[in-house]
Amino acid sequence: MMLARTIFVLSLTSIFFTFNLGVEGTVCVDQFDPKDAGVCHKGVNNGDSEQTIEMDQSIVQTTEGKLRGCIRHTFDGEEFYGFLGIPYIKPALGDLRFKAPQPPEPWTGIRDATKVGSPVFHKETFTKSFLGGEDGVNLNVYTKKPIPQGSKLNPVMVYIHGGGYVEGRNGPDMFGPEYLLTEDVVLVVINYRLGILGFLSLEDPSLKIYGNAGLKDQVAALKWVKRNIKNFGGDPDNVTIFGQSAGAAAVEYLVASPAAKGLFHRAIFQSGSVGSFWASGQRFSKGLLQFLEKGNLSDTQALEYFKSLSVRELYDIMTKYTKSVPSRTLGLLGPIEEIPNDTAFITKHPLQHIISGDYNKVPIMMGYTSNEVICLSSELMEDQGKAFVDNFDIEFILNAMIGIEKGSETSKKYVQRIQEIYKMPNGEINKYLVLSDLFFVTGAVGCAKHHAATSGKPVYLYRMSLDAGLNMFKRLAHLDDLPGVSHFDDIGYIFKNAGFPSPKNGTIEEISVRRFVKLWTNFAKYGNPTPKESELGIIWKPLEPKQDYLFDIDRQLSLLTEIEPERMKLWREIFQLNPMLKNLL
Repeated sequence: MMLARTIFVLSLTSIFFTFNLGVEGTVCVDQFDPKDAGVCHKGVNNGDSEQTIEMDQSIVQTTEGKLRGCIRHTFDGEEFYGFLGIPYIKPALGDLRFKAPQPPEPWTGIRDATKVGSPVFHKETFTKSFLGGEDGVNLNVYTKKPIPQGSKLNPVMVYIHGGGYVEGRNGPDMFGPEYLLTEDVVLVVINYRLGILGFLSLEDPSLKIYGNAGLKDQVAALKWVKRNIKNFGGDPDNVTIFGQSAGAAAVEYLVASPAAKGLFHRAIFQSGSVGSFWASGQRFSKGLLQFLEKGNLSDTQALEYFKSLSVRELYDIMTKYTKSVPSRTLGLLGPIEEIPNDTAFITKHPLQHIISGDYNKVPIMMGYTSNEVICLSSELMEDQGKAFVDNFDIEFILNAMIGIEKGSETSKKYVQRIQEIYKMPNGEINKYLVLSDLFFVTGAVGCAKHHAATSGKPVYLYRMSLDAGLNMFKRLAHLDDLPGVSHFDDIGYIFKNAGFPSPKNGTIEEISVRRFVKLWTNFAKYGNPTPKESELGIIWKPLEPKQDYLFDIDRQLSLLTEIEPERMKLWREIFQLNPMLKNLL
């Protein structure tokens, strides 16, 4: 079964954004203020103090050389160490641009890992600023005091940011470790190549531009972890990969990829899956060259042309081309199925791997927020799909995504069914929930069921219904009048963000941070988010062959025995009308 990849009219990279709070312009290491970095300065219990201290001289040996890190404090005031901007591949410059990553180069002496590394080049949705460069493929490691050999090693959690495969970064101002490090885990947060730099493919196999360079970077990061994490107190045999949005889809791609076999042991997908319409990309080089009136170039000539351009020029031509693409195309930049080659990440659609049982079978925790797409109502998203939501048309959606002819009896039937099921008390249709189900929930539920049927490992499914002060997007975009939980709202309860103060003791925000952290780190430690009922007062059960379970994360935790039953039943029926979708749910 192949999932349709050219079926819709929306530029959805915007949905899978990340946030830049207070850092603008092209970023170099020294442009970050330590108080924004949130790592290399003194914290008073909650990490909000700006007082600096002399850097701790903590030194760790890696296979490439020695690193000096710096000391910091968790949300609870415990010390931990940060090692920032660690290169894990050779900079993909010159002839290495667009190619599979090469091993990092060693260094002599002690490398300073106390400053935030450069991001990979991208444009931030919110600030409209261009950040980073081509040498920004690095990772950050956060750990309790590095421990001597022979001591107990801690579980490792490797985070992959979202951003629609075109933006995002690993900065500690955005993905601060202060919450997760209250538990005994080692946290790794990575950058990887984005946009055309990470996802260009060319047909000529002699050029070795097969595509998926950004995902191959992620594999290289996991190999670096396997080689080195023991020296940071981490257990290379207990690695959990987790991500949000496009980062979640990337995590599930890693689960499906033969190239990632043996590099991780558990996986968490937050608001993203390979079952989502937006999760895959396309081969776009020929169309791009035609758009640039360079369609007569051979692949060799095209590669030389692309290599001659600056990263900003590459961004500009890709942006102009994307805007020119016919309206029935969804997503250009992203993972593709490669032709077989010695560096291949994946050669068939990941759903084929999962449905057939041919993938990396590990315990999985995955889920979604209660109303993902309310993010598109924000004026902040004016260029990224707001008009589509404002001009919501059910018949158009059924035609574009399912192939149901507009004006047909079938179309009229399902328009009426959708209006009935998604009708709000005021009589209007909940258009955000319709789109949330199509773009996120159906994919998550479908993939969860397929994993549960084929892996032999536990699969835990959740919904975040909590609407409180750390719901990041909803608070930033002033969407308090809309019901439900937006895309990206979960991140504020897992990572400390420089734009939000630490929650006060006894508040629902503080209680919820501790719940999220306990669930996520329990899963990393044990492959089970609730190994002891006494910790959270509830047991989260995995899916069973004849019994669904949905763990609802709200002001109270609860376990449901159905998964959005009326809505999923409707979409399962509608998907039967499209041969490429009928096996998804």
